[in-house]
Amino acid sequence: MEENRLMDYLGEGVTQFHVTDMCEKTLLEKGFHNLAYGKAFGRLTPGRYFTVPFNSMLIAWTVGEKIENLRIGAAHTDFPMLKLKSNPDMVKAGYTTLNVEPYGGLIKETWFDRPLGIAGKVVVEGDDCFKPRSLLYDSKRPVAVIPNLAPHLKRGDKEGSIDVAKEMVPVTGVAGEEMGEAAILNMIADEMDIAVDSVLDYDLYLYNTDDAEMVGVSGSMISSPRIDNVSSVAALIDTMVAVDAKNSSNINVIALFDNEEIGSRSKQGADSVLFRECIDRIIEAAGVGSNKAALTQSAFMVSLDVAHGTHPNYSDKSDPTNKVVLGAGPVLKSSASQRYVSDSEASAVITAISRKYGIKLQKTVNKSGMPGGQTLGPIMSSYIPVRAVDMGIPVLAMHSARELADERDYKELVELLGHIFL
Repeated sequence: MEENRLMDYLGEGVTQFHVTDMCEKTLLEKGFHNLAYGKAFGRLTPGRYFTVPFNSMLIAWTVGEKIENLRIGAAHTDFPMLKLKSNPDMVKAGYTTLNVEPYGGLIKETWFDRPLGIAGKVVVEGDDCFKPRSLLYDSKRPVAVIPNLAPHLKRGDKEGSIDVAKEMVPVTGVAGEEMGEAAILNMIADEMDIAVDSVLDYDLYLYNTDDAEMVGVSGSMISSPRIDNVSSVAALIDTMVAVDAKNSSNINVIALFDNEEIGSRSKQGADSVLFRECIDRIIEAAGVGSNKAALTQSAFMVSLDVAHGTHPNYSDKSDPTNKVVLGAGPVLKSSASQRYVSDSEASAVITAISRKYGIKLQKTVNKSGMPGGQTLGPIMSSYIPVRAVDMGIPVLAMHSARELADERDYKELVELLGHIFL
């Protein structure tokens, strides 16, 4: 693993589009061939490949010399944020502000008083109405903040849920000091050196510009935005670039999906026919289509997403006999309701690998009566029926504007994946 690579991903992957773009650049640097999804893959000789069907998802694979196994990894590129609405500029009480809506299940109170940048994609006119151009944008600096209300002014107020439309309105400046009626779009167009009239639409988000930092007495813990789920994306990319494809007996495939935080039901999400179609195309192009049934039967899939660490101040929220501690290794997840896809046979594979190579491993189940979230694993297993597990590094403060993990767990996870994707 390259030193500080995870920190690079956490710092630069400010939206799902930037995460995907960073993965694409990394794979190109490491000798992967970029194949257009809309064209035939042709004959796939032993080597390294990837495709970007949409600009917030990516599929990468390696083809071995003698193909005997199929290995699949999955993670998601998105995370909770605040999304700019159309016509976002508002003036309130003498301040310029933005109209936003939540994307995913963010912990709302953690977004107050944070330095917030704006990033995402801006879609502009192309030569063909059906082929507009998508451009990446990142303000690279804080341009907004959501100021909290002083406790003196909350006296007598009833405590309750936060009203996003009222209480989470980002402030960008003082009225009259900005760039015209469409202040934010004018600023963005000016920084991108494009005409504001050429902008057809956008997917822009507010993100926490705080840097990732190493914290704790031993300095091994990572305090950072976007650990969920940039850490899983980085682990899969780190693993794939280390694969010696020509000396491998595998087809190794990773899929980095968008929209997991809002249910995965999109063309670029895991609940789509796209990935199943792509797997079939890869198998055929690798010349092992006649062996497809055998490959599927012996295949193994790892769905990666962060896991809940046992919170020291709320340990009653975790299962009493399956505690998870940061720094004690990646976490294998299971659930009787199959909200996590792991079953005993697939989990046994991970446990056996961990024991053989001395890799730390923790196991978790949700406390009875607490269903928890659902991952990519069960969704993908509905159309790729192979042995599969759900796992990831443990975190505290999941979905906060700033989460907490431990770099030792990340290193152990990458080592484990290296023994799966040979």
